[in-house]
Amino acid sequence: MDERSEYQGDGLGLVDDKGRVAIPASLRQALATNSPRPDGKDGGTIIVGVHPKQACLRAYDPAFVKILKAKVEAREALHTGEDGEPNYNFKRRGASGEQAPFDGSGRFIMPPFPRDYAGIGEYAFFWGTFDWIEIWDPATLIAATDVDPVMQAACRFHCKQKGIAL
Repeated sequence: MDERSEYQGDGLGLVDDKGRVAIPASLRQALATNSPRPDGKDGGTIIVGVHPKQACLRAYDPAFVKILKAKVEAREALHTGEDGEPNYNFKRRGASGEQAPFDGSGRFIMPPFPRDYAGIGEYAFFWGTFDWIEIWDPATLIAATDVDPVMQAACRFHCKQKGIAL
């Protein structure tokens, strides 16, 4: 695949008791384009792991793994200690991710540990960042002090549209 679709869009999904949620339509097509099923049917694979710095999830397609690994290795190389040892935590955190299949409607089951780590309960807010999709617990996102206020406003908007009080 020469051209990657970029993740732009946002939305709010209802999470059921099993952790099943649907990827918003604004992000689903890019994910399906970047990770087509070999049998040509609708759906594909999403990789979900913890974000390297914030209490949210980072989701992307399998082809992005090589790109992400190269970025992590470049960062690791910049943080080699005087003894020549790298900071192994860059790879430890960067490699966080579990594959999950998604169907033609974008439904997938969030892996339990990442979901628990991010505190995602009944709702999940999705935000495209070109390279990956962030998945947040809405209350956690609204309380965060180090995220873009436009992203927080979008989360508030989607919650208001669904009658969810934050």
